Amino acid sequence: MHKAFACLFLFLILFSSCQSPVDSQNEEATTAKKSKTVGTQGDAAAHSLLYPLDPHSFSEPNGVVVKHLDLELALDFDEERITGKATWAYEVLDSAAKELVLDINGIAIDSVTYDDGSEAAFLITEDDPLLGQRLGVMLPLLEKQPITIYYTTQPDAAALQWLPAATTADKSHPFLFTQSQAILARTWLPCQDSPGIRFTYKAKVAVPDGMLALMSAVNPQKKNVKNTYSFVQDIPVPAYLMALTAGNLKFQAIGKRTGVYAEPSVLAKAVAEFEDMERMLEAAEALYGPYVWGRYDVAVMPPSFPFGGMENPILTFATPTILAGDKSLVSLIAHELAHSWSGNLVTNATWNDFWLNEGFTVYFEHRIMEAIYGRDYSEMLAHLSWQDLQNTITEFMKDNPKDTRLKIDLKGRNPDDGVTAIAYDKGYFFLRLVEETVGRERFDVWLRNYFENNKFQSMDTERFVAILEDELLSPEEVKQIGVHDWIYETGLPRNCPKPNPSRFEAVDVALQLFAAENKLPEKEKTAAWTTHEWLHFINNLPKKLKREQLAKLDNAYGFTNSGNAEILAAWFVPAIENRYKPAYPQMEKFLHEVGRRKFLMPVYRSLLANEQKELAKSIYKTARSGYHPVAINSLDMELAYNK
Repeated sequence: MHKAFACLFLFLILFSSCQSPVDSQNEEATTAKKSKTVGTQGDAAAHSLLYPLDPHSFSEPNGVVVKHLDLELALDFDEERITGKATWAYEVLDSAAKELVLDINGIAIDSVTYDDGSEAAFLITEDDPLLGQRLGVMLPLLEKQPITIYYTTQPDAAALQWLPAATTADKSHPFLFTQSQAILARTWLPCQDSPGIRFTYKAKVAVPDGMLALMSAVNPQKKNVKNTYSFVQDIPVPAYLMALTAGNLKFQAIGKRTGVYAEPSVLAKAVAEFEDMERMLEAAEALYGPYVWGRYDVAVMPPSFPFGGMENPILTFATPTILAGDKSLVSLIAHELAHSWSGNLVTNATWNDFWLNEGFTVYFEHRIMEAIYGRDYSEMLAHLSWQDLQNTITEFMKDNPKDTRLKIDLKGRNPDDGVTAIAYDKGYFFLRLVEETVGRERFDVWLRNYFENNKFQSMDTERFVAILEDELLSPEEVKQIGVHDWIYETGLPRNCPKPNPSRFEAVDVALQLFAAENKLPEKEKTAAWTTHEWLHFINNLPKKLKREQLAKLDNAYGFTNSGNAEILAAWFVPAIENRYKPAYPQMEKFLHEVGRRKFLMPVYRSLLANEQKELAKSIYKTARSGYHPVAINSLDMELAYNK
């Protein structure tokens, strides 16, 4: 940031009368826009603002808000840096505002200019370990001009994972992917990094020879000789949905609007696994209205990708761990597709309202899976969600009961703390209860209207409750459901729906026989079991098992050497709890090769809980460099890791 101090003196003089960040969100300047208010914080002052007050952003959008981004990027894989030029068009909502305030975190700012080429005064303040820095750029004095920021990212930028060729599937080219959610976009792009702020963008990305770049925008489908790719996103999106990946990627269409990007050796397997994507898209539209984003494609990431999927508009990023070979894990694709409505179309106003993104999406996911594969199939998924929710509620009620609320307070905390089964599964079961109370037909009409009436807007919990009670529920139904208890109280209400997974009945019989008589399920009966039935079986095995029992199961069903990541992660837990050492080499290999946080956390936690702390730390020490910063952040705390 070597030019920051060169501009500091001029900036301080010009800004000596400038208001504080809180004061500059001037209530009077937005009074005329009250009728357009989208996203609030629930109190009277916040309801007068056009944009929500976000505790995880320095930006002051009620003074000056970004509207469009022109972005030029050059990717340097040797130095693991992005050199960028970000030009922001903006709208001034408060005539008293003197600066455009952006979020950055570790980005080196080289210079800032106006459209006429003159230098803009800017000041970088704050250095919060969670939020990063506040970048204030003085507005031009005479006329509104776009503001251009020249910058460079750092090799340790938390949103970016640079992978050497040796760690990719084909081992021919390096690979880069971003993970901007929740507040990591600011580590690779100066932006107003709040989910309540949306903007359109155009971009140009230069990459090394032989690589294809993709973004959360209209994408190319093949490489070009210039190694520069152009992108357009005409639908306004929040910063957390900014996405970029580059690698040796190829494309294959599945339907008219759907397709897959993957490394060449992975592509055929991915296409076969995701062959129902077009049907999923059609089923989703039939439920809740037109898909507005044009195309829906999936890019298969390397194994270190920290999540199952990321719902970047137009281009979902997906973990390769869902390539099970039998389409048994494609509910994840249904989930990310559902985000095209819940999240991408109607977005949580702040991360305190995260459940509005994920609870709706899990509900929508199960409806899509029901439409494609039947109610008995979707009820298995719902029951697994129910079990996860029970475990999370039990765990949180011991030490963090407030985190069992749907609307939580994450001020001063990492928003990733809210990425739990509460937002996903408690949110789902609340919506399922509403559906069961009013009837599916009535609920579907309301939900379709909800997406249509609130599209391209942010939504907070208080506004959602008002819409729910004004447009769908009678006072008697509000009381019957216990709406406010579900959202604002701790724990799980007694009227939580319980799924009826008929396909698990045979699994439960097999579990009883194994527990009582040490008798294995017959292979003729298990031949038709899906991943979900096997997960139900493994997750409900007796806690105390002898080595001989585990060996008997392993020899019969090959759990330790399964090619299914869900099965492996589930199996390693009882193996660790009962010191089944034959599984340990594969467990260590798994922890070195897979970076998905969903799998890492329970395996490491099992090691810690079963007096194998030194082994956990030893594995983590060597595996850590292959994990994404999102996973590292969680695991460093879990393992009390010191560099």
